[in-house]
Amino acid sequence: MSHNALILVSTKNKIATVTINRSEKLNALNQSVISELSSVLSELENDSNIRSVILTGAGEKAFVAGADIAEFAHFTPTEGKQLAQNGQKILFDKIENYSKPVIAAINGYALGGGLELALACHLRVASFTAKMGLPEVTLGLIPGYGGTQRLAQLVGKGKATEMILTAEIISAEESYKIGLISYLQTTSGLLPFCEELATRMIKNSPQALSNAIKAINAGYNEPNGFEKEMEFFGNCFGTEDFKEGTSAFLEKRKPNF
Repeated sequence: MSHNALILVSTKNKIATVTINRSEKLNALNQSVISELSSVLSELENDSNIRSVILTGAGEKAFVAGADIAEFAHFTPTEGKQLAQNGQKILFDKIENYSKPVIAAINGYALGGGLELALACHLRVASFTAKMGLPEVTLGLIPGYGGTQRLAQLVGKGKATEMILTAEIISAEESYKIGLISYLQTTSGLLPFCEELATRMIKNSPQALSNAIKAINAGYNEPNGFEKEMEFFGNCFGTEDFKEGTSAFLEKRKPNF
């Protein structure tokens, strides 16, 4: 099924593949893309038949080649701050805290806001042709959609600082080496591999996956991640999935989540 021209959605085996469809603009993020993507993700989150989301870009050149510079070239400081706050709230934080696993299938350039989009996802897989970077300082800007925070959490402060301050665009191999992505795939193998990865996750308890995502994020975004882990661990005991999972284990059968 397609949602509209900007964002395409196809579903198969409880997995939704969401494609940013502006290949003529290298899938650049503008306000329309951000709000459309946000509403598509809300719909999929509320759809109990969907258990995982794969996010990718149309065409073979770009995942998302950045933000649409023309859109904010004349902004004031207040407007700039508002731009970052809105984007984070409706899209980037939403993905990071999404209750179902979100995998970025990076099929080409992931630059600036595009890399920040991939960083917000729970896992990243890239094709060998992908290239990644945060070149904002070349525009007199810094990353504003979480890049300074999430890149450092993922690859360490030193490497993140180097990438942000040099504005260097790195290869898929280099991204893999520093832990920015988890797997490298051929262009044709990228989506099938992501589907296989999603399938491995969704055979597990959806309620447990959701609590695990929250607990992992708490370690970076809350003063005490261990406290939050205990809380989310406790929450699991009240779920149907816990009853089913433990019964299946004790009855020596596969759980049916």
